[in-house]
Amino acid sequence: MIERDFVKQKKREYQVQEFISATLRNVGHSYTELQRTPLGDKVIIHTSRPGLIVGRKGQNIGRLTETLQKAFGLENPQVEISEVESPELDARIVAERIASSLEHFGSNRFKGIMHKTLENVLSAGALGVEIKLSGKLPGSRAKSWRIYGGHLKKCGDAAIVHVRKGRVVAKLKSGVIGIKVDILPPNITMPDSIHFITAEKEAVEDEKAKPAETSGSDKKEDVPTDKESEAGKKEPESPEGEPGKSEKESVSENNDVIVAEKAENETAEAPESSSEPKEKKPAPKTKRAGKKKESDKEPEKK
Repeated sequence: MIERDFVKQKKREYQVQEFISATLRNVGHSYTELQRTPLGDKVIIHTSRPGLIVGRKGQNIGRLTETLQKAFGLENPQVEISEVESPELDARIVAERIASSLEHFGSNRFKGIMHKTLENVLSAGALGVEIKLSGKLPGSRAKSWRIYGGHLKKCGDAAIVHVRKGRVVAKLKSGVIGIKVDILPPNITMPDSIHFITAEKEAVEDEKAKPAETSGSDKKEDVPTDKESEAGKKEPESPEGEPGKSEKESVSENNDVIVAEKAENETAEAPESSSEPKEKKPAPKTKRAGKKKESDKEPEKK
């Protein structure tokens, strides 16, 4: 059956990934990819320390290819190594660093290790981080400690697709300690993210759109239409031979010239005395009419 072949292939890929992650401990191993090519099987190892995996003169890679070919029956395996750009945002690498520091310093300083890694991940640009430690920390009874920072999705499609998860085990003298790290990387558009457009942005967009419209209208005005070109051809020439002038324009120009000549002749014929202002004669004085005195009255005739 075809289904059995697919299941067998996926099972072998899982075994290869587990084997590589177990052999490459404390080397910054993130994850492993398997690709089938016409030349053979290609194994791509993503890590933050490629020099430790390669070894001197490629000795470590040679041993790894031999073991993969013998133990898992891969056809002509080709091992490639790709470096992780930002190891602080990879959950698997962060969990391995916590495990190595716990094995080196012990379980008494687990709080300082947790808070330091949390600050490093947030400073790298992560939107949210959560670190969990479970085990004998530091007493004889098992406990679980949890710290978190930022915003982290717990359910929905965003929690399944975008959140990066890392699970590592640290082996101490007191017992085994489980480490869980969840990281929400930056530059991710969440389904509930809302962006508001301010009035200033709208004004800037309108100003940018206006010049484009004006330039388009100017171009349209510059291009002459067929009707205008035909009208320009039909216009007769002026009597002076200047092209583009109609009969009405030439007649109006002649009338303006005649009126200007008449005005000049009238100004020349006018006498010089007329230009001087005339002196005003004083108005005759009039006697003020008033009441006559009694002495001035004429005697009445008897």
